[in-house]
Amino acid sequence: MNDEHARVQEFFAARAADWDTRFPDDGPAYAAAVAALGLRPGARVLDAGCGTGRALAPLRAAVGPSGVVLGADLTWAMLEAATRAGRDREGRLLRADVARLPLRTAALDAVFGAGLVSHLPRPADDLRELARVVRPGGLLALFHPIGRRALAARQGREITAEDLRAEPNLRPLLAGSGWRMTSYVDEDTRFLALAVRAD
Repeated sequence: MNDEHARVQEFFAARAADWDTRFPDDGPAYAAAVAALGLRPGARVLDAGCGTGRALAPLRAAVGPSGVVLGADLTWAMLEAATRAGRDREGRLLRADVARLPLRTAALDAVFGAGLVSHLPRPADDLRELARVVRPGGLLALFHPIGRRALAARQGREITAEDLRAEPNLRPLLAGSGWRMTSYVDEDTRFLALAVRAD
């Protein structure tokens, strides 16, 4: 495990127990973001960096009982919180690094990532790994329940030009990692970038 992985695990392990109570009103935003993916019954989807699994129920509802829902996270404490909340009933939970997923190439139809990009140690490589496990034409949603400006204000910082989630940065990052951005929304009430896996 490298230093960046250790930092991410330490950050989230310390917050896992009360993560859901800190953000109790995010459910509708998660449901709307999943709906924007347009998943079909029977689809296979990964919640990458699933945390406490708040996206798993809407993902399961979208793909139905014949679909496959996986939740992968690097931090045991987050997966344990997801299990305590009963979200493991909506999909299979995996302790896994999104940089090295234990999945076949082109195994999935879509990837959902909430708050993911800012925690990727090697964004281009890590997004390329997500592209590897998605079939050509498959989908990616990069989501946060509040936009960049609102998140920066919550954290007491300013948005910088280097922010990976800024459209001028994110679009070429995705393009260089096997994705084509199809939609970008950055409002106070949500951040959602959608992309398609390039052929």
